Amino acid sequence: MSDAATSNPIEIEITEPSGLNEQAAVALVIAGALVAVADRRVSPVERDEVIRFIRDRGLAPHISEDRLFAMFDALAERLEEPDFANVVIDTLRPVSNMSLSSHLMELSERVAAADEDVHPHEVQAIKLLRLLTLVLPRAKQVGPGAAGTVPKE
Repeated sequence: MSDAATSNPIEIEITEPSGLNEQAAVALVIAGALVAVADRRVSPVERDEVIRFIRDRGLAPHISEDRLFAMFDALAERLEEPDFANVVIDTLRPVSNMSLSSHLMELSERVAAADEDVHPHEVQAIKLLRLLTLVLPRAKQVGPGAAGTVPKE
């Protein structure tokens, strides 16, 4: 394990104009990677399913396929470390107020089924993702109307 991996839980550099879109893509990739590593055997078909899911739904059109593959590989490797849960939480928290939960859950289920063998640990990973999408604190709104104003009905 390198020092870089321990000092920075997510080593994916945000380079696109919309950081939030980039974070959403990383959240989708980490959901798939979490399920893929759960059974301790990351199959190429699982990685392919993550990329196909993101591409088919147009969820990260600004990110190249090669970059998505690199993200997946880096995050899958990072999720094998003892503090993997913190990595997942830190990745999902910035996008917790986006409507990604249904995509995260569908993606995780598709990755589990991709190799035609749903392992019990993959089921546990899906349950963990479901729980996290329900309980993560929502990101605070920034901008006009954010400080104590009540929206009109």
